[in-house]
Amino acid sequence: MKQEEMETLRDLIKGVDTAMLTTVSDEGLVSRPMKTQEVEFDGDLWFFTKKETDKYKEILHNKDVNVAYAGKSYVSVRGRAEIVEDIAKKKELWSKAYEKIMQTTYDDPDVILIKVKAEAAEYWESGSLVKNIAFMYKRMTGQDPESAEINETLELDK
Repeated sequence: MKQEEMETLRDLIKGVDTAMLTTVSDEGLVSRPMKTQEVEFDGDLWFFTKKETDKYKEILHNKDVNVAYAGKSYVSVRGRAEIVEDIAKKKELWSKAYEKIMQTTYDDPDVILIKVKAEAAEYWESGSLVKNIAFMYKRMTGQDPESAEINETLELDK
């Protein structure tokens, strides 16, 4: 991933406390607010949840998700989600705020992490309706962005 695009996206989502996570349910798309992790964006987004939630079941069924941020700019990140139950990673990302929100501790077996591996990001600067493509990974099809007719897309090395 190119450092410049990474930094652009990091700056755009930094300080946005709540993101909207969209998953696919049997009825269609569902969005819900999620507390943003206070970690440096490195291509992955992290969120805490519990196993007893619909989003957990939806991700097990369909890993395609979208994460939207509204702050000084508007950012839409498309990616693939995975469920992470690693206790060391949960401890690393845990904060007292989660203890209050989730009414439990990081070592609760019901507490899990959703890791979203970003595949593409688009952003709109405040006051502008002009869309900017922050970055795009090669899709698993192996198609180049040019052959997919995606304008202004920057291809990044993984």
